[in-house]
Amino acid sequence: MANDTLLLGVLVALLVGLAAGKAWERYKLRDGHWIDRRKLRQSPHFLQGLNFLVSNQLDHAIDEFGRAAALSQDAIDIQIILGALYREKGQVGRAIQTHQQLLQRPRLGRQEQTAVLLSLGLDYRRGGFVDRALEAFHEVLRLDPDNVQALVNLEKLHEDQHQWREAYDIRTRLAQLAPQGERGGHQTILAFLENELGLQALRRGDRPDAARHFEAAIDLDASVVPAYLNLGDLQAAEGRTAEAVATWERLVDVAPERAWLALDRLGGAYGRLGVPDRRETLSRRLIESTPHDWRARLALANACSARGDHRDALTLLLDALAVNPHALALHQATWGTLAGLGYEPSAVARYIEGSREAIFYRDPHLCLRCHYRSTELLWQGPHCREWNSFVEERLTPAREDGEPGPVATE
Repeated sequence: MANDTLLLGVLVALLVGLAAGKAWERYKLRDGHWIDRRKLRQSPHFLQGLNFLVSNQLDHAIDEFGRAAALSQDAIDIQIILGALYREKGQVGRAIQTHQQLLQRPRLGRQEQTAVLLSLGLDYRRGGFVDRALEAFHEVLRLDPDNVQALVNLEKLHEDQHQWREAYDIRTRLAQLAPQGERGGHQTILAFLENELGLQALRRGDRPDAARHFEAAIDLDASVVPAYLNLGDLQAAEGRTAEAVATWERLVDVAPERAWLALDRLGGAYGRLGVPDRRETLSRRLIESTPHDWRARLALANACSARGDHRDALTLLLDALAVNPHALALHQATWGTLAGLGYEPSAVARYIEGSREAIFYRDPHLCLRCHYRSTELLWQGPHCREWNSFVEERLTPAREDGEPGPVATE
């Protein structure tokens, strides 16, 4: 009987605890009054604001969240959202003012203070107030040392200032915080940062340190292409041509889609080593392994034209145009080859037919994150600051009516 009474008492205590926890989750005491947190989110203005936010109608979302905030001055999360919307609209001053006013509230909880400081740091970063942004993010980390958002934004601020060592240290912390199965992306970013540290060492004239960083980048992530290019350039500058060739050829093996970045380097190095034919052999191997590689065909066509074999060069160039009819470099090379053939009418007709739907451009590259376009391959997006996000954009020729239209492909 005594045991039954004890068990009943434990169950009652458990139920009371659960009820108290639910009440604490739902209600909050503010200035002697209990606030129902759930009702704050049942406001029609809050819900309508969410609808506008999802449909990317920011002006309407600001209006609705502003009305919801006016109805409940104690709803800090609504104020944070409202400030973030001001920031996204470019009204950085209003965002800063909104979040600063939240920080001045009495009895602000630790979690709430952390959230407001993080938002304020984002405001400062958007407004270009670097020192204030750094201070805000460091304050977030004082309250919450493992705050991933604060660490990521601190890293980007250091990258913007080309403070690569500080950025590297922060990314190392982020990698340590990540689950074991999610550390691959961090390794890639660390490799790109190692490459930047190597370039920094080169600028101060410390070649051994630069080489160590480039090699460390490759060890961290074998697919980080610029590290191979820079290490090979360093080896070539020091007269170690054979080592440079080995480095660039390794790039071709691990990233054949980026092999074109090393082809000219390898061509010059093969010439210095007395084996110029290896460039042509490499180009043919790339064409066989990656049929869509128009740059390898262009390199091989240039080699054919250099030795006077213009007809084979034209065939290669027309095949390349079938893959990518919009690359200006291909059309320029084709006209040079046609000149070598004396502008034979049949050869010119083949070119005209193959390039009928072409729109010329100079090898545009597109960032998959922020859609920034560049005529050269960049390793970090200037706007989104993401690493290794650029791909070469290729547009298909125009289609007949009823067929799919132009698309962008990697």
